[in-house]
Amino acid sequence: MFQEIKYYRFGEAGILLEFGDGISVDMNQQIHNISRWLNENPFDGFIETVPAYNTLTVLYDPMKFAHPEKSAFELAKNRVKMRMESMPKEEASSRHVIKIPVCYGSDFGPDLENVAKLNSLSPEEVIKIHTENTYYVYMLGFAPGFPFLGGMSSRISAPRLSSPRLSIPKGSVGIAGKQTGIYPIETPGGWQLIGRTPLELFRPSLNPPTLIEAGDQVKFYEITLEEYHSWEADHGHND
Repeated sequence: MFQEIKYYRFGEAGILLEFGDGISVDMNQQIHNISRWLNENPFDGFIETVPAYNTLTVLYDPMKFAHPEKSAFELAKNRVKMRMESMPKEEASSRHVIKIPVCYGSDFGPDLENVAKLNSLSPEEVIKIHTENTYYVYMLGFAPGFPFLGGMSSRISAPRLSSPRLSIPKGSVGIAGKQTGIYPIETPGGWQLIGRTPLELFRPSLNPPTLIEAGDQVKFYEITLEEYHSWEADHGHND
């Protein structure tokens, strides 16, 4: 456990646990371990957890904590602390590695050349750098199943677009700052698009509904346009 965790009120039915000011894989992994433990070992009144980079929000039913002298927040906070104290010391999950095929450039990656120019690289060099690292999934957000991936090389970093696109096709792979991510559904967005995957990231009919989950690792690899269309034909745009 971390030596100091700060607890804040989050509305009338939530507790925000802050684990520190910075961002690290070890800290984020600990947050997801605690989140999973609380969900698997809920206390009376527990609703759900919402993990993020360096925080964990615990939502609860305040009606379950009626007390003449103590607030629901204090009582729920004590329940959270008790559950965390009972968490096994070696509670660590293995990280799944999800391999993502990507067709880079052309209509699928209209910003690839721009990212290359911004970093004085060729498009081929951007692709090589983007595919050589293994990325850590810090959190899902923005859109259902959208993974915020850490571990991208600063050599291919690029700012968000000054004017976001009104519609980005699902499967689009983008860069924003020092992060890379994948759009799981068609949505507006301002990330620089460098390619597209034929995999279906958001699958609401399945459990879990997302191909990638927080705490996983992601590895991109390049495929050709022909392989992209062949994948679609063989899998029906599914994994």
